[in-house]
Amino acid sequence: MKGIIGLQRNYFKESRTPFFTNEEFTVNLFRYPSGIEAIEITNSRGRMVVLPYMGQMIWDLEFDGVDLKMKSMFAQPKKADSIIDTYGCFAFHSGLISNGCPGPDDDHEMHGEMPCAEMDSAWLEITDSSVKICGRTEYIKGFGHHYLASPSVEMFKAKGSIQMTMAVKNLSGEVMPLQYMCHTNYAYLENAEMKQNIPNSAFKLRESIPDHVKPTDKWLGYNKKLLNGEALLKAINHPEMYDPEIVFFADELNLYQEVAEFEMVSPDGITFFTRFSTAELNYATRWLLHNVNQHVASFVLPATSRPEGFSAAEKAGTLMMLGAGEERTFTIVTGKK
Repeated sequence: MKGIIGLQRNYFKESRTPFFTNEEFTVNLFRYPSGIEAIEITNSRGRMVVLPYMGQMIWDLEFDGVDLKMKSMFAQPKKADSIIDTYGCFAFHSGLISNGCPGPDDDHEMHGEMPCAEMDSAWLEITDSSVKICGRTEYIKGFGHHYLASPSVEMFKAKGSIQMTMAVKNLSGEVMPLQYMCHTNYAYLENAEMKQNIPNSAFKLRESIPDHVKPTDKWLGYNKKLLNGEALLKAINHPEMYDPEIVFFADELNLYQEVAEFEMVSPDGITFFTRFSTAELNYATRWLLHNVNQHVASFVLPATSRPEGFSAAEKAGTLMMLGAGEERTFTIVTGKK
């Protein structure tokens, strides 16, 4: 049995307002002091906070008393057009026309137009075993691309994981480019081991240096050791070396697995995981950053291409193209085991 409940912006007040409850789930609506609307869903394992009208960003995620989100400077989401102006969430949808760090020949925002997109509508789909937050936003330009993005995120009964989905449909009469990444900003677990069902040799260190990365001599030396094999990065046990960020890429995952699964396992037994189809998302990025203001260990960021900007994907031949009326859907399952 499934129920669908439409949402309106005037439902969201400054204080938490109970909206739905049953034996397993509680749904609360509220608005942050910054004015951003939020939905809090709890199950018997934890809680999730989603921003239904801001790119359907997942702001918080906790299971079994463990915070899955990165450490950042942001105590709350901020009204922003670019993700770098509100970079404190657990996850966001990166893309969709362009994705990643813009290269010297690019003019797009960091991670594209979708992360902070204003959603046109939002609703809940509730069953006995799950609560799903759904939304839609139409991107349209008078002399440009036109698409419909339909993201959703689902929390399940008695599970410590969620399912994130993004569907993109080309509404124009012409072919449009598509780059997508599911950008999960996981908490940094000291001395955690990173595992996956593809070979470690599939990962290659990023050699390009984006504008936001300011190299130091120590960082350049560590990168050199990683490149020539003097140092390995299977466990996150050198935080002093992850400032600025360390990034690895893994390409053409379908050569190894139909379903890729990645884990980050801490010495005290906490395990985070992400699972996805390589037919949908055939590229993976690993992103580590540890400094005074930010601690993050994104052990995998599934994507349709490397996140080095539009021009780099076009040059590499990994830029996905959607025909007129064509739709693509991307799904990941992620959380705590």
